[in-house]
Amino acid sequence: MAEVRFRDVRVVYPGSTRPAVDGITLEVPSGTLAVLLGPSGCGKTTLLRTVNRLQPIDAGSIAIGGRDVATLDPIALRRSIGYVIQAVGLFPHLTVGENVAVVPRLLGWARERIRARVDALLAQVSLDPQTYRSRYPSQLSGGQQQRVGIARALAAEPGILLMDEPFGAVDAIVRASLQEETTALQLRLGSTILFVTHDVEEALKLAHLLVVMRDGRIEQAGTPAELLAHPRTPFVAELLDARDALRRLSVMTIGDLIAAPPDGEPPPLDEADVPRLDAGASLREALGAMLTSGGRRVRVMRGGRDVTVLDLDDLRRALRP
Repeated sequence: MAEVRFRDVRVVYPGSTRPAVDGITLEVPSGTLAVLLGPSGCGKTTLLRTVNRLQPIDAGSIAIGGRDVATLDPIALRRSIGYVIQAVGLFPHLTVGENVAVVPRLLGWARERIRARVDALLAQVSLDPQTYRSRYPSQLSGGQQQRVGIARALAAEPGILLMDEPFGAVDAIVRASLQEETTALQLRLGSTILFVTHDVEEALKLAHLLVVMRDGRIEQAGTPAELLAHPRTPFVAELLDARDALRRLSVMTIGDLIAAPPDGEPPPLDEADVPRLDAGASLREALGAMLTSGGRRVRVMRGGRDVTVLDLDDLRRALRP
């Protein structure tokens, strides 16, 4: 794992009078899933590609784990960073297993270590190794190819993963599944992920750190809940549709709202059928539970025990400016 720091990064494409990336300073803490969100042409992909030096910078600096990437060998740097793109880019003449093994082989890993790593990664992205290891990309669906692309990017155990519109070419059902896979993998591996998208729902669902970009600059960065509750500019408010109450409830968890668990027992409730929800559930789930049960309160649990009570007035409070 490694943090990524951008300091006054500037990129100007030849022949252009306006920077594609204009003085960006940003810190992505280690183990964070950071989403770069914005309209086409705002500089998201350009900024992403500066991390592995596929895109040279004209000013500023980028550091990974405190080391300036400009001082590192670009080939070695790229082999140490996972990279997933929308087009997947699997080698058609190689099997699935061979595609996943490309970087470990370049790094000189032992054959048995490579085989074990390939099988483990295929299993992690929900592809049975026995079934898929020997297949070719042409024998896979679009969603399966994307899963292989993610496995390949993770093969050399990178601390950083760059993902550029990785799910844009698949249907909505597969996209949702791949989003869940990405979230689960990030939780298991603790990798630092930079994820580019122009899809607002995807950004709100995935991001620990949401970075809204416009015209090569950062409009605002913070958690999805922070940006929805306190958009700093009209552009951020409009892009995220921050006035949508259900959207705000969807990204805030019960734990974001309630105080730390009190000592002793939670307040007693007379109703026997009051639903229970974990503190990690969203406020939208809490509202749904209240509506379904016909009540206005839910019991909140942490570590398998009741710790407090959330009521409808708490949800109203969460929506206040």
